[in-house]
Amino acid sequence: MILEIISWISIAIGAFFVLVGGIGILRMPDLFTRMHPAGITDSVGAGFILLGLLPQSGDWLVSVKLALIFVFLLFTSPVATHALAHAALLDGLKPWTKARDKTRDKDGAP
Repeated sequence: MILEIISWISIAIGAFFVLVGGIGILRMPDLFTRMHPAGITDSVGAGFILLGLLPQSGDWLVSVKLALIFVFLLFTSPVATHALAHAALLDGLKPWTKARDKTRDKDGAP
């Protein structure tokens, strides 16, 4: 019973991080700032959900698979984020700054 409660709390925490990450992706102004909430959603949110699903799975093989998926996410999410940021910089995309934002007029055009 206690293990099930802890499991559901972990799933709820993961769902909260996914929700906050989704809102963060919508609110951030450019690609570089959007990568942070996307990484939180991918690593922390999915990680808590997977850790919460571990005790819920009845079979040990399913638990091993969930743990391997969690480890895979921990390694691939930062690498993918770094590769995306590096590709955007090489393509010439400039990071958002407040100084650049002040040069815009009231309509949002530069």
